[in-house]
Amino acid sequence: MTTMLSERTGALPGHDEVGHDGAEILSLVVDHPDFERFRLSTLAYPDCWATFTGYPLVAGWDLDQDGPALFDEALRVMCLKAAVFRLTDGDEWAAELMCSPPVDEMIHALIAQFTLLVRIQQSLGIVFVHSTDMERFGWNPGDYTHRCYRVAGWGDLNPRYWIGASEVARRLAVLREKYDEIGIHDDGRRHDFDFGQVI
Repeated sequence: MTTMLSERTGALPGHDEVGHDGAEILSLVVDHPDFERFRLSTLAYPDCWATFTGYPLVAGWDLDQDGPALFDEALRVMCLKAAVFRLTDGDEWAAELMCSPPVDEMIHALIAQFTLLVRIQQSLGIVFVHSTDMERFGWNPGDYTHRCYRVAGWGDLNPRYWIGASEVARRLAVLREKYDEIGIHDDGRRHDFDFGQVI
């Protein structure tokens, strides 16, 4: 993997600049003629969203009830990431902002709308950034993403979906214990079911 400038130096654009640019990008996306189809397509198949370590971290998680609000959070982060990418002349590593796991999971649902997303970004001349090999975890309140978000004018982060790293670790431990009790292991990557009997 190519070493990016920001990976060596830790350089990031100022959060004021990113926040304002991200807000501008969000306005352009929302005003795009394909936006409503993009939103509805993302929310159309909630059965495909189920994960073991992202959405279930939300207390009392409900796909139907939480989906629209989490879509908003994920789209905002995508616009901030697009702003960083533009302001750093295409630095993927810098643009891969930290976010809470439930928000990251919804970003995956958004980028699954590949054709619409490509059409929107080509029309607007922006690039939405998401690369698993560049992802970093451990989001905490008050970090760079949080400061950019505030500058963008979107209010404070919704604590239902924005969960700090230590609380994420605690909730994951609870989930893993529950999963193990029913034969699901390794964060959903392995189970004991042979489907030969009703479970």
